[in-house]
Amino acid sequence: MSARGFEDRYRAEGDPWATLTDPTERAKAAAVLEACGEGPFAAVCDLGAGLGLIAAALAPRSRSLLALDAAPTAVAAAAGRLAPWPGARAEVAVLPDDLPGETFDLVVASEVLYYLAPAAFAATLRWLDGAVAPAGRVVAVHWTGSAPDLQRSADDVHAALARRPRLTRIATTRAATYRLDVLAADA
Repeated sequence: MSARGFEDRYRAEGDPWATLTDPTERAKAAAVLEACGEGPFAAVCDLGAGLGLIAAALAPRSRSLLALDAAPTAVAAAAGRLAPWPGARAEVAVLPDDLPGETFDLVVASEVLYYLAPAAFAATLRWLDGAVAPAGRVVAVHWTGSAPDLQRSADDVHAALARRPRLTRIATTRAATYRLDVLAADA
């Protein structure tokens, strides 16, 4: 799906994946937050932050948090959720072109990597190699179903993450509808 496609869905539906209301989505977000750990975190990057539910829960545990999404409507909602925390911000970003040059001790990739075209996916994985601080972690979660706008399966995404030379998979959760992996960066 293109950045415009995401924006169109957010404008038309408000919460197109029911992340704020569906009990299954809420439980998945809770699992992601548990996998992230308590912190405190020096710097967090939330790729594909959507409406900012996970980012807002991580913000109080973070000195700096950057929530990225391609849809301006979603970013505006995320920015509103992040407003109470001065170290947190939401920005419009198309992956991989707008990825930041900073390093992070936590990168969350929730429901985003399987949408990326092959070259963008490869470039985003290369970005992770330098963006995750030593001893940092990546928490990735993806729906295990199929849809015509997905470029690859959740399992393919998570296998590619596990092949990154600096990352070691330390935990995997397979739920009825999603896969969640925690990967640690070499110290």
